[in-house]
Amino acid sequence: MSTHLGSVLSLWHYPVKSMMGQELNAIELTERGLLGDRAYGVIDSTDGKVATAKNPRKWPHLFDFSATFVEPARVTGKLPSVRIMLPDGSTVTSEQVDLDQILSKALNRQVTLRAAQRGAVNAEEYWPDMEGLDHRDTVTDFTLPEETFFDCAMVHLLSTATLGRLRQRYPQGRFEVRRFRPNIVVEAASSETGFIENGWTGQTLTIGDERSPEHHRALRSLCDDDLGPTRAPEG
Repeated sequence: MSTHLGSVLSLWHYPVKSMMGQELNAIELTERGLLGDRAYGVIDSTDGKVATAKNPRKWPHLFDFSATFVEPARVTGKLPSVRIMLPDGSTVTSEQVDLDQILSKALNRQVTLRAAQRGAVNAEEYWPDMEGLDHRDTVTDFTLPEETFFDCAMVHLLSTATLGRLRQRYPQGRFEVRRFRPNIVVEAASSETGFIENGWTGQTLTIGDERSPEHHRALRSLCDDDLGPTRAPEG
């Protein structure tokens, strides 16, 4: 017997990992998540690791960049070029020969932009100095799934109930949807404010006619002067 959990409030995809993306009216769901999501990554030339907002000490300004495709991605066909807006408001595209130089200057590190390829890459995560975490005030490495720039699962769901609960717990914080970078924002069917995604673990979710694989829960660390440290669900 199925249970109605809520309705889709918004859809998002992020052409470049850990940069801001765009809200969509519709998107194709594939075996590798939403079409075009996290298709590109910024690679640190010194260690080969992909840049991620999970390590804000190393990459403090990634959220100040935003990325969109030059033309819509298609299931069949070549991955389209990407357009990136820099923190100063200027734009570059992946077709420019000086793209890596421009990104390196903006990020203050030698980097290259590339599409996901065969094999797996590593990334880093900073663990804040908080009780109850596996690590405290340290950086650890983790390996991304093969041929992707996803941290863990292919689709990230976030509910309005979770956002409401976080605002209750930390009223002075800024819990905006874009900070969590979800693919699908679900408006909870009830007025309940809580981490309802925890109850979806191990379940199969249906959105329209599409059935997801088993839902898994992951933890994400957000560290921001205005936001404050917290741990939030990420799928």
